[in-house]
Amino acid sequence: MAYSLRLNVAVRRSLVLAILIGGGLTLGATVLRAEGLQQSSTERFVYRDSSGRVTSVKIIRHYWTKQIVHPLAKVDPRLDPRLTRAATLAQERANAHSQGECWHYVKHALFSAGIISSYPKTANAAEAGDELMRSYGFRRLPIHDPYAAPVGAVLVYGNRNRGHVEIRTKDGFVSDYHSKDHCSYPLIAVYGKFGS
Repeated sequence: MAYSLRLNVAVRRSLVLAILIGGGLTLGATVLRAEGLQQSSTERFVYRDSSGRVTSVKIIRHYWTKQIVHPLAKVDPRLDPRLTRAATLAQERANAHSQGECWHYVKHALFSAGIISSYPKTANAAEAGDELMRSYGFRRLPIHDPYAAPVGAVLVYGNRNRGHVEIRTKDGFVSDYHSKDHCSYPLIAVYGKFGS
């Protein structure tokens, strides 16, 4: 008898608790509807912004199934094959993030691959193209899109305040770090050295 009485008390308490929770949820939904924050329809998401206004935005349900990817770079047979070797060397030595040493790493890769005979003297990345043409036989390529540059091409970016230099790899760009995307600075020029 005592066991069934305890069970009845527990059942009654659970029933009362369920009724209270259900009533609270119903009351909460009513208050939200009254404030204009009712459940969003399937087309728009309704919310209260930081200034307290009720606002809505369209719900986006469809995304591109394939990621937008830039095309792989091609090897230009007219360019010196040591440029491809320089791109590989730079990629092997690249860091995960920029160290602020882009021109230093590119110089080292070009010298190690044997495409240049001595270490370039310029310190600024924006001046790299001029020195490569003047002292090492590089030529400016008629390319204005970094993604169209062939593997091993040297890309120089910059403006009055900043500069960057990188080498085109098959799937991206490398200097002191590797990236799938080109530098955000304006492109000055793309340089390459033709084979003899």
